[in-house]
Amino acid sequence: MSQSPVIAFIGAGNMARAIIGGLLENGFAAADIWASEPDASRLEDLAERGLNVTSDNNTAVAAADIVVLAVKPQVMKAVATDLATAVQSRQPLVVSIAAGISLDALERWLGDEAALVRCMPNTPSLVQTGASGLYANSQVNAAQRQQATTVLEAVGIALWVQSEAELDAVTAISGSGPAYYFLMMEAMTAAGVKLGLSEETARGLTLQTALGAARMASSSDVDPAELRRRVTSPNGTTERAIKTFQAEGFEALVELALTACRDRSVELAGELCQD
Repeated sequence: MSQSPVIAFIGAGNMARAIIGGLLENGFAAADIWASEPDASRLEDLAERGLNVTSDNNTAVAAADIVVLAVKPQVMKAVATDLATAVQSRQPLVVSIAAGISLDALERWLGDEAALVRCMPNTPSLVQTGASGLYANSQVNAAQRQQATTVLEAVGIALWVQSEAELDAVTAISGSGPAYYFLMMEAMTAAGVKLGLSEETARGLTLQTALGAARMASSSDVDPAELRRRVTSPNGTTERAIKTFQAEGFEALVELALTACRDRSVELAGELCQD
C-alpha cells in the first residue's frame, strides 16, 4: 500500500487474524495495525508481534485510515452505532466482512457519509487461498477501492461485483463453497472405502486429487469444461463416472443448492438489518 495507511481491526477473531497475518507477510508494518477486542487473551500474541492492541474500539478507530469491521453480524448494530461519532470525525474507509449486513444498514448506523465496502471472504483465507467478493458505496473513491483490494488480496483473490445484490451470489459460490467441496471429499473418501481402500489411502488420494485439480484449473489457460473433456476418453472409465453424475442430475442439483444458499443469504440480511 502506498503512504502506509493505518488499519484498525474491530474484532480479532479468526478471519481478522488471517488478514492481519497476510498483511504482515506482505510487508505491512505491525506498528500500522490496530486490533480491538474485548477478550484480552486474543490480543496477547498480536501485541507480541508488535501490533497496537486495545479493548476500546473508539481508540482504534481514532488512529485509523482503514477500519475493518470483523465482528459477528448479530452484534454489528451495537458496535457500529457506538463507533458512529468516531467514524464521522475520522472519515476512514470502513470495510465490513460481516455476512448479511447491508450497506444501507451500515449507513444508518455509522452515518450516510461513511465510505463503506462490503466484502464476503471465505474460510480458505485462513491459509491465504481465500476468495472475496467486494462492493462499495458511492462514498468510496478509487484510491480507497485499491486499499480495500490490497487488504483482501493479503489472503487470496479479491473480485469486485457490479451490485450489492451480487454479494448474495458470492455467498452461494465462494462464501459457502468450501463446504460443498468438503462434502464431495467426504463422499469420495467414503466411496473409496466401500471400494476396498483403507480410509487413510482413500482420504489421501481424495485430498491430493482435489488439490491437483484446483491447481490445474487455476493455472490453465482453458476453462474447467475443456480440462474435463481432455481427461475423459471416449467409452473410458472417467466417461462412465461423468455420465452417471449427469444421469442423476448433477448440474441441476448444484444449481438448486446454490440458489437455495443465495435465497437464504437474502433472508438473513433482512433479519440482521432490522432497526
